[in-house]
Amino acid sequence: MSDPRARAMHLSLGASVLMLVGKCTAAWISGSDAILSDAAESVVHILATGFAAFSLWYARQPPDRQHPYGHGKIAYVSIGAEGAVIGSAGLGILYLAGRSLLHGPELREIGVGLLIMGVMAAVNLALGLYLIRTGKRHQARVLVANGHHVLTDMWTSLGVIAGVTLVLLTDLPWLDPLTALAAGLYILYNAASLLREAWNGLMERVEEADAANLLAIFQQAQDAGLIQGYHQVRFRQINDALWIEAHLLFPRASTLREAHAQASRLEAQLRDAFPERRVFTSTHLEPAPGPAGQHDDPGVAPEVFTPPDADAP
Repeated sequence: MSDPRARAMHLSLGASVLMLVGKCTAAWISGSDAILSDAAESVVHILATGFAAFSLWYARQPPDRQHPYGHGKIAYVSIGAEGAVIGSAGLGILYLAGRSLLHGPELREIGVGLLIMGVMAAVNLALGLYLIRTGKRHQARVLVANGHHVLTDMWTSLGVIAGVTLVLLTDLPWLDPLTALAAGLYILYNAASLLREAWNGLMERVEEADAANLLAIFQQAQDAGLIQGYHQVRFRQINDALWIEAHLLFPRASTLREAHAQASRLEAQLRDAFPERRVFTSTHLEPAPGPAGQHDDPGVAPEVFTPPDADAP
């Protein structure tokens, strides 16, 4: 399997099954609601990882007649779905913990359960860091989101281990459902973060760093004489694809062949500036304004795009 993204996702799927089996075993042996709450989150993780694997494959499909901008937005749907199912797990954990606080937990072989949970947490730590690193390296937001989910699972497990260890040391069984409550709240917080990321992606929120980088490239091209000016710069990022549109101004004496060659050089520079992304460019070639400053199209002001306020709707 040559694609590192697919390899990472298959590894995540296999690990999610291991997590479920291990945590369910630990919960059955110990009778701990805190461990059972962590196991319940693993059930959701398998479903979310399966959808993420499908989304990663679908997002890589090339543009077609029905989807001229590609299929990358499925990544944000996947992230939103993962946030929703994680949130559902968090609510379920809060319910189990509340019920246990009211009726009292029934604990038994806690030490064995803690040992199994420790191994599971170590596996999740290594896997989560690997998924995030691979996702960032290849601009695969689905992998990054899945990696954060795995790390959330790891931190939840560590919290559960700490709480159950306190039960073992203090002989206070009510600490077990209290730990489960804390784990549920933390899971809900991470679910909200994923839903916010999905919303920003679907609404194509401007990445200020990308905007500054793009405008710097256009300005450098103008300063170097490659183009005489530029305006109407627009861009959109959809998963690992960056779509760039711009109007380029050339001296009125330039031939179409010359202007096209210089525009192609600028487009190559744009692609080189984002080596880890699939960059699609669309440029409109125009003559520069005349001596009186009049633009050939009076309906289009020769202004440069600036990113909107990040806090603006």
